[in-house]
Amino acid sequence: MNHNVLDVLMYLFETFAEHDEATDQGVLRQELLQAGFGAPEVDRALDWLEDLNRDPDHPFPSAPGAHSVRLYSPLELSRMDTACRGYLVYLEQAGILSPRSREIVIDRLMALGAGEIDVEQVKWVTLMVLYSQAEQENAFARMEDLVFEENTGLVH
Repeated sequence: MNHNVLDVLMYLFETFAEHDEATDQGVLRQELLQAGFGAPEVDRALDWLEDLNRDPDHPFPSAPGAHSVRLYSPLELSRMDTACRGYLVYLEQAGILSPRSREIVIDRLMALGAGEIDVEQVKWVTLMVLYSQAEQENAFARMEDLVFEENTGLVH
């Protein structure tokens, strides 16, 4: 099977998010390998999660201000197209992401590895970031609705 890190993370999120107790990384690794994911992708996904939960001030020592303007680096621009960047602006304007959360989402998107990032990846990573942050229940619930909403193709 050809899986990437986000596939592993999505599987983990969908399978283990409802568990109240923390699951040992060794147990998670074994379960992921048994589910058919490759060892390199499993190890990178577990590292990704560890980095997400390591330091609440990561990736920056001081949070951006509420009225700060986000300028993207050339690497970020090469991986996130206008639709992705626009979606992040939408989430921030809708009150789902704070400037600090936006930065964590961008950091975690870039940590997925090489390749272009699409809006679906932005949605999933945002959902995982909000899930990991204390006191973000409302933002998480709103984001969960956006991730799992059915697109019927009908215009309201």
